[in-house]
Amino acid sequence: MAVTMGSIPTYCSYQTNGVGALKQSPHMQFQQSFNYGVRFLNKDTMCVQNNTQLTKRRATNDDLRSKSRRSHTPIVCSTGMPILFATTEVDPWCTTGGLGVVLGGLPPALAAMGHRVMTVAPRYDQYKDAWDTNVLVEVNIGDRTETVRFFHCHKRGVDRVFVDHPMFLEKVWGKTGAKLYGPTTGDDYRDNQLRFCLLCLELVGDKENFRGMEEGIERTREHRRNCPSFNVLEQSLPSSENVVFVANDWHTAILPCYLKSVYQANGIYVNAKVAFCIHNIAYQGRFAREDFELLNLPDSFLPSFDFIDGHVKPVVGRKINWMKAGITESDLVLTVSPHYVKELTSGPDKGVELDGVLRAKPLEVGIVNGMDVYVWNPATDKYISVNYDATTVTEARALNKERLQAEVGLPVDASIPLIVFVGRLEEQKGSDILIAAIPEFAEENVQIIVLGTGKKKMEEQLMLLEVKYPNKARGIAKFNVPLAHMMFAGADFIIVPSRFEPCGLIQLQGMRYGVVPICSSTGGLVDTVKEGVTGFHMGSFNVECETVDPADVTAVATTVKRALKEYNTPTFQEMIQNCMAQDLSWKGPAKKWEEVLLALGVEGSQPGIEEGEEVAPLAKENVATP
Repeated sequence: MAVTMGSIPTYCSYQTNGVGALKQSPHMQFQQSFNYGVRFLNKDTMCVQNNTQLTKRRATNDDLRSKSRRSHTPIVCSTGMPILFATTEVDPWCTTGGLGVVLGGLPPALAAMGHRVMTVAPRYDQYKDAWDTNVLVEVNIGDRTETVRFFHCHKRGVDRVFVDHPMFLEKVWGKTGAKLYGPTTGDDYRDNQLRFCLLCLELVGDKENFRGMEEGIERTREHRRNCPSFNVLEQSLPSSENVVFVANDWHTAILPCYLKSVYQANGIYVNAKVAFCIHNIAYQGRFAREDFELLNLPDSFLPSFDFIDGHVKPVVGRKINWMKAGITESDLVLTVSPHYVKELTSGPDKGVELDGVLRAKPLEVGIVNGMDVYVWNPATDKYISVNYDATTVTEARALNKERLQAEVGLPVDASIPLIVFVGRLEEQKGSDILIAAIPEFAEENVQIIVLGTGKKKMEEQLMLLEVKYPNKARGIAKFNVPLAHMMFAGADFIIVPSRFEPCGLIQLQGMRYGVVPICSSTGGLVDTVKEGVTGFHMGSFNVECETVDPADVTAVATTVKRALKEYNTPTFQEMIQNCMAQDLSWKGPAKKWEEVLLALGVEGSQPGIEEGEEVAPLAKENVATP
């Protein structure tokens, strides 16, 4: 495909730029650029060209640190391993749920340990903090050749790379949120398979992509020197060949197949390994079997994709299954909580027909997610009326509750127990079960606020509840971050009635604010909420989503009433303190991730440092520019 220079501004999306346009694998280009004109520090030596420059740099850094309100241990990539996460979501740029949250929080925690970390995700919108690298790559997708380009920023010790192409930006631009995978919830874009093939293919390219590397590196390096983020890129990768790739969910499950057929078959990345993380097995990427031809893979990979089920969608009969291929072809499979491991391997219902494949692999590792303790911190939260910690939670809760009640139009009374639900309105989250259960406990002295968007039917049912119980219930069917923070600060209980929940984030955020969870007994909720210690369990629910099981409705109502009896008792106050005493950050999970990735045995991989402190996010960053 000929590439020619155009006059399109660099802030536009898809551009065919190119007098001297670069045809190279983007992360190889980034990796190699890190090895030019930078310093690699290890425990024994510091390779510098000029001691005077080093002294000046130290003086400058000391001056900057003295002027900064935040201080932290500098991230020094003198040890550890290079890790590349391939994903379709990364918070705060683009996220619909747990996948984006993990990819937003885990990489900075690994970077704080000294590992060299990069994420690669689609560029769905005009992210003002990610600049155009002017790197273009041609990839063969289906029966045509496409050109993609790359945007980049360096935040919190992590290189964030965004793949730019009309299949991403033109579909989602100005609609970021639940529009990443389809125009409406539950309605997928027809070309999703091609979109995510493109995302994974650009990571591998072919040998032609590596030609002209020297010229491309020098251009991006000179450009980057004029960018503030360049100063953060101080350390080189230990080795550009010894990389740990982490594919996430079905969208990037094809990555190990491309790594083997494109890279390793040509002598590139022969030492690299792939870990595949299942964040939600309910979404597997099932397509018609004849679509295998679109994937540009040798026929030898077809058995890894081959799948048959009893469903009529997308077609009757044999299919291809991207997640099955990811499980089969990766070097390691893990998921996001120990109890979810047990569920996925227990049978076809909770393993969603991949239980046999997971037992054969086998799937044995589940690591509970952390949470962003900087953004979600009651001591510093800018959205709440009264900041607090564990010593002042009782007094602050009363004031924050009154502010919240007034905000949503409920009777203002701090003595009334307040329950909140924050999440997507869909069957997985049990929103329909909650809506059916509210009338069963509405006669109690209680108020409930539901915040979320999703399926229109559930949004309409919420509005009807508000009409039926004007002094008891409020339903807010919109995305409202400030209100979510206010709800955590003002609520006594958070209800999590999920049919299945791989890990769950909302219960972690609630406990961080001293809100006691009332949750179903599934997945990560079992691992993170302890009955009678940090919350109340309702038992496991029927995973069939077509109808609401009356037994589940009864379980919700019964447990809510049980929790209300404990309200304001010494036991309840102790539960609040237990919730707030936990370390819910990414530090612990990141250490476990490190252990698992080190066990892959990639050459040159080393443990990171213990004392590294994670870089906190800056305010008002990562905002899409229309």
